[in-house]
Amino acid sequence: MLRRSDARDPIVLTGIGLVVSTGLHREAAWRAVREGRTAVRKLDDIPFLPAGMVLGATVDLPTAVPQQLKCIDLCHRAAAEALADAQIEWRRVDLDRFGCAISGHMGDAGFCEDRLGIARPDDAIRWWDQFFPSTACSMVAARYGLAGPRTAHSVACASGLIDILSAVRMIEDDQCDIAIAGSAEGILPLFAAGFHQMRVLAYDDEPIRASRPFDAERKGFVMGEGGAMLVLERLSHAQRRGASHIYAEVLGGKMLAQAHHVTGLDAESESLAYLIDRTLGAAGLVPGDVDYINVHGTGTEQNDVVETRAIRRTFRRAAERARISALKSMLGHLVNASGSVELALTALALRDGYVPPTINLTRPDPQCDLDYTPLTGRRATLEHALKLSVAFGGHLAAVALRRWPTAQSLLDVAANSAA
Repeated sequence: MLRRSDARDPIVLTGIGLVVSTGLHREAAWRAVREGRTAVRKLDDIPFLPAGMVLGATVDLPTAVPQQLKCIDLCHRAAAEALADAQIEWRRVDLDRFGCAISGHMGDAGFCEDRLGIARPDDAIRWWDQFFPSTACSMVAARYGLAGPRTAHSVACASGLIDILSAVRMIEDDQCDIAIAGSAEGILPLFAAGFHQMRVLAYDDEPIRASRPFDAERKGFVMGEGGAMLVLERLSHAQRRGASHIYAEVLGGKMLAQAHHVTGLDAESESLAYLIDRTLGAAGLVPGDVDYINVHGTGTEQNDVVETRAIRRTFRRAAERARISALKSMLGHLVNASGSVELALTALALRDGYVPPTINLTRPDPQCDLDYTPLTGRRATLEHALKLSVAFGGHLAAVALRRWPTAQSLLDVAANSAA
């Protein structure tokens, strides 16, 4: 079957940076996910709610930047790791052709907190310095002198994945040769209070069991913190600069929307099924080619049933053999950052041939009757993976990845291309 990469210069993933509640760098984060560990706890410092009413998986930064929004700090840390992982030699890279796509984020809500009487230090950064949703994108690009195109999308919890797709499109359109893309999220009191009012947050006296995607006793999602950055580039560019490794190839991706409801989902899953079908078509894949699906998996009653129905509608018989998992069961829901963090972990799953688990899935909902890898991960032969994001507002996104053949060096690829 013709792959998209056969007809053009493939776009590959050469660097990953990860900072989550269970690990402050890529391999630690991936190890924790493989082992099914979680860091969810009761949050006693949400000013608008009684102590302990919100659960969350927070990131403890030993050297946090004073008065800087946590999501911006997380973006900087993940970007530094991703660029180091990609082994960028700055003298060999044209910064005018280096793009940056980092999701929009909640701005500094200090002025709201001031009006509500929440104490803030006298030397706090002026609110407008971090108010714009594009601040993280601007700051990361400025730190490294990236003068290529920049984007900062704000499409709820599809943001991280859509910024990855935006970076891919910038490269495909020849606006740049290489880009860093991703997102980060920190738990803000106003955000937590809003979700609490919506009654979408899970609660359990044993916090580590609260997030239970696809379980019959699921009650909602748990908030999480973290971030991920990915370095994406043309294969030919990676070859020219002497990149040492590649994680995966981006085979294709699509985004669309449900014209249905701000928070509700189409119960028949037609839009999501259509998105999956279009993504597989763009990637040159058929359902039987997909070895692993990383779902959105929020643990809300609607989302889990809708994703199950969409996969069944699209994959048909192949749905029975699909290996699936929901990482929010461990990391919490990272909202804007969920797509990029989970895509990064999907690439690592392909690299290592390991399907991570969905923890706390002890009593599957009969309506969620696929293989969601309950409780314990497993080794498997993984060649192709699909990542889904399903966001408030009806935003839908999907990306298909192919495991890079690690036994084949870049020099071999270059030689074959020149032959």
